[in-house]
Amino acid sequence: MPTDAPTADRIEIADLFTRFARLLDEARWDDAATVFTDDVAVHSPRGGELRGLDKVVDFMRNGEVEGQRTQHTTTDLLVDLDGDEAAASSNSIVYYYRDGQAPHFTGGLRQNCTAVRTDAGWRLSEVRIRPAWTREN
Repeated sequence: MPTDAPTADRIEIADLFTRFARLLDEARWDDAATVFTDDVAVHSPRGGELRGLDKVVDFMRNGEVEGQRTQHTTTDLLVDLDGDEAAASSNSIVYYYRDGQAPHFTGGLRQNCTAVRTDAGWRLSEVRIRPAWTREN
């Protein structure tokens, strides 16, 4: 294995977190398989425990609010590699807004994830979302 493999893996996992945020912000539900494994488990206060890509996509699609958009900003990514699996965590600030308007709601959350190497690249197999704070503007 090349000596730069851990660095390349970390970059790919960072890109995975960015793809996750963009998937949410752009409502590109048909691209969910580029972020999650088929048997993904997502744990969140809003959705409870969801298992399987189809259930996660249905939840995200049904959670859309007409005219409301989001901007997810992911920070403080920490990756602990262990072969073909990684524990990864981040902070995220989510801005809820309507086109051309300042955010009307903002929330901070913590994400703890398991990423696995697949034939198609790194994917999230488990996501745990824990809100830290919210603010109505």
